Amino acid sequence: MHSISIPSDVRAFVSRRSGGVDPYAQLDPETTALVVVDMQNFFMADGEMGCCVEARDIVPNINRLAYAVRGSGGLVAWIQNGAAAELMQGWANLEELYTEEKAALRRERMRPGCEAFELWSDLDVRENDARVVKSRYSAFAPGASELETVLQQRGIENVLVVGVATNVCCESTARDAMMRGYRTLMVSDATATFTDAEHNAALITFMKFFGEVQPTDTVLARLQR
Repeated sequence: MHSISIPSDVRAFVSRRSGGVDPYAQLDPETTALVVVDMQNFFMADGEMGCCVEARDIVPNINRLAYAVRGSGGLVAWIQNGAAAELMQGWANLEELYTEEKAALRRERMRPGCEAFELWSDLDVRENDARVVKSRYSAFAPGASELETVLQQRGIENVLVVGVATNVCCESTARDAMMRGYRTLMVSDATATFTDAEHNAALITFMKFFGEVQPTDTVLARLQR
């Protein structure tokens, strides 16, 4: 589990602007979605190119949050990152950041139907949860996924972002959720990335300018209340 450190000056900055560090303390559970980002074998299993071992530590917290969101009438949405050739159309600039070998491996291993594409087996995925495939870092990027349609159909107004990696797909999705008009909260101990430094930097920026950052226990208390 990451060592989470939000400096006091950041909390003071947010408090001066918002009157506290919990502007979304009164979230309506029934209009809340837990958006679980990329908790797939590709990002969690030993030997995979995208493996982030810290992501395994957050599985219990994600399961606790999913149970609570369902129980309070909200929606759980499991997002899977797909990189098959047909999903990568128009995103060649990403593959230019990889060697030809690595780009081909990413496309192959993140192809729907491949074992690496599947969700980590310890996750508590239920039949009535939403399942969404995305083709960009952000699930809200134009044409990237059907997530926003799913949320609109359920009347969702609040988004809780969890998953991997904090500073890549989680942060991209959370920022765009805020920009699309959703009250957005990143759960500090239910997101993970490769280092504490990367994790904390993403949370600090998000907390200062985009939304709220809270630990699992705080979010659970709000849902139960």
